[in-house]
Amino acid sequence: MVTKSKIKAELESILPKKNVLSAIEECYVYSQDGTNDVQSDVLPDVVVFPETIEEIQSIMRFANENRIPVVARGAGTNLVGACIPKRGGIIINFTKMDNILEINKTNMTAKVQAGVVVGKLQEEVDKFGLFFPPDPSNLKVSTVGGAIAQSAGGPKTFKYGTTKDYVLGLKVVLADGRIMETGVNTIKNATGYHLEQLFIGSEGTLGIVVEATLKLIPKPETTNVVMAYFDNVEDATNSVTNMIDKNVYPSTIDFMNRNTIKTVEKFYPCGLLTDKEAALIIEVDGLNISMETQIMRLETVLRLSGATDIVIARNKEEQEKIWTGRRASFGATAKLRPDVLTNDMIVPRENISKLVSGINEIAEKYRLIISIVGHIGDGNIHPQIALDLENSAEVENYEKAKKEFYALTLDLGGTLSAEHGIGLEKKEFLAQAVSPEALEYMKKIKMVFDPNNILNPDKIFDL
Repeated sequence: MVTKSKIKAELESILPKKNVLSAIEECYVYSQDGTNDVQSDVLPDVVVFPETIEEIQSIMRFANENRIPVVARGAGTNLVGACIPKRGGIIINFTKMDNILEINKTNMTAKVQAGVVVGKLQEEVDKFGLFFPPDPSNLKVSTVGGAIAQSAGGPKTFKYGTTKDYVLGLKVVLADGRIMETGVNTIKNATGYHLEQLFIGSEGTLGIVVEATLKLIPKPETTNVVMAYFDNVEDATNSVTNMIDKNVYPSTIDFMNRNTIKTVEKFYPCGLLTDKEAALIIEVDGLNISMETQIMRLETVLRLSGATDIVIARNKEEQEKIWTGRRASFGATAKLRPDVLTNDMIVPRENISKLVSGINEIAEKYRLIISIVGHIGDGNIHPQIALDLENSAEVENYEKAKKEFYALTLDLGGTLSAEHGIGLEKKEFLAQAVSPEALEYMKKIKMVFDPNNILNPDKIFDL
């Protein structure tokens, strides 16, 4: 077994000493991520901040030869314990590898390092009249590498898809330090296996993504936001199908239930109607010339679908006011109890109302305070549970409720995660969500890429 002092000494011979942290206080900070209910009682031995791919290769060669666990980390905002170092070892932090290497307007592509912040990438490509649609809620800090590792999504999935739909190619450092380049710099590619897709959602268990070539699309000329209120969840969910039937394709269709509306308005007043059972936040985009027609069609569909009140933003300020209510949901829920836990399930859109009502019933059964938001156009729901993690009875009730949330989701033809991943939080339930054969081959693929099981061990499944 390699001692911590030897690990530190070796890494200081690879990187500048200022880029190697080993003090207890420093390592503690990087032993946690955004997951409230998954904690680590093990600290990493060392946290490193490489600046070049060659440094990462040297780190991996040393780690593989000595079977030292390695966890790659972006901003650490994931919610499933995906970058918690359960076995100690080395954390590779990508803060210093955050360069946008190229934006090509003609090809509509961007080449970036893994540490580039998603929000920053969006800002930069916007200057070229281009658009990178994936927008996780923490996009102001979330990194491209993290979004790839977790297969992140966001509210614009309904129209534009998720991270996996925008990755053309990857440069990956493998467990033994070799580099694999997969994918191409073109929109079409029918040349062999699409190995770049294998790394998306793998949570750093197969290799360490260091660079990505991403597809961009033309930036929509304009956007507008509409908020629609309903007296029942069924009408709200049915309105999505009605939009499709009438050729209305919003970029975003987000959902808030009554508890969420009331909680947000209590703590962050923004004019929400608290007597309604559900609200939809709908964003449409496209050509300036089409916006009036889109809004008229959308309003007609919403009223025919049972919307009781409709608010149409008249300017950017009003658009932002509507979105403020949606974005404030997590923070508002956190004010109800000392802690808040959020989850991530997805079902076919036709079963959304059954999922929402079932989640409410389960929460009531276990006396849990819950607010529900989600990307309803995708069938993706996020229950937000307010509780006290120091209260063992509340924690026990949450654990029981969580199992029933997942069972209900699977019964309704859905799956465990749409955009958060599996990590430590959901791995015990993975066998319920995928076939035995699929799980068997996932493990075989892991062992092909990482025979010594040093890359983010214990995540997704146990070997």
